[in-house]
Amino acid sequence: MTNRTRIHRRQLLASAAASTVALTGSATLSAQPSSGGNDRALKLGLMSYNLAKGWDIDTIIKNCTETKFEHIELRTTHAHGVEVTLSRAQRQAVRKRFEDAGLKISLASAFSYHHPDPAELREHIEDTKEYTLLARDLGALGIRVFPNAIPAGVPEEQTLEQIGKALGEVGEFGHDHGVEIRVCVHGRGTNIVGKIKKMIDYSESPHVYINWNCDHNDTKGPGFEANFNSVKDRIRNIHMHELWDEQYPYRKFFRLLKQAGYQGYCDAEIPASCEPIRLMKYYRALFLAYQNAL
Repeated sequence: MTNRTRIHRRQLLASAAASTVALTGSATLSAQPSSGGNDRALKLGLMSYNLAKGWDIDTIIKNCTETKFEHIELRTTHAHGVEVTLSRAQRQAVRKRFEDAGLKISLASAFSYHHPDPAELREHIEDTKEYTLLARDLGALGIRVFPNAIPAGVPEEQTLEQIGKALGEVGEFGHDHGVEIRVCVHGRGTNIVGKIKKMIDYSESPHVYINWNCDHNDTKGPGFEANFNSVKDRIRNIHMHELWDEQYPYRKFFRLLKQAGYQGYCDAEIPASCEPIRLMKYYRALFLAYQNAL
């Protein structure tokens, strides 16, 4: 076990100990989220980085149900304490609380596969598998992973192939346990749809999926629509950012998602706010307005 892993484990154990009461508490909020009565409408969720990074499980459930968000993507290492250090009983308790509230969940990790050091790469692969089992136990739909860079001094194609082969391994493992592995269009030099497509091709797995990240690079190269169409069958989760950003074609994006029959969630990944409920209500209103204008 590397020093990085030992430090990471100690941090998780400390976080889990501090979070046990919150995770196994008896409070359950049962308000059911609504998609507005349209089963074909795009569905809104929340990525807990950064807005919800300090929220415990009760606060997540309360805020998401009050604002009619239907999905929560739980970022590992955050205050929620949803980590592999949870016991079997704690995992069952967390799962029940989200199910009772009518909220679907996914996990978002920081595991990545671009590392030139084979031992570090293997560590990230094995840690991904461990968190995939956590996702299975929680009833999570999937887990987000990263590319996350093109290392200096390493041929780009070699790195893309290495990432792809790692994704193939964890993708098949996830499939065997009913969990989607979703690689994010993210990172230094890897936040390019065409490069993500190459990684997926190198994976040689039908069970490696994409977390579309609404990055400004999505419009470059052959263009936004061509980039979208090249991977549309692999998209399983969305990270949206500031919907007011006119530099990103959100209206066109929503139209393409609906035309493609997208069935996943569109998760808001937005900065923290001193008025989170108010922000989430405004965000949902704009999200619905964009759809209604299509």
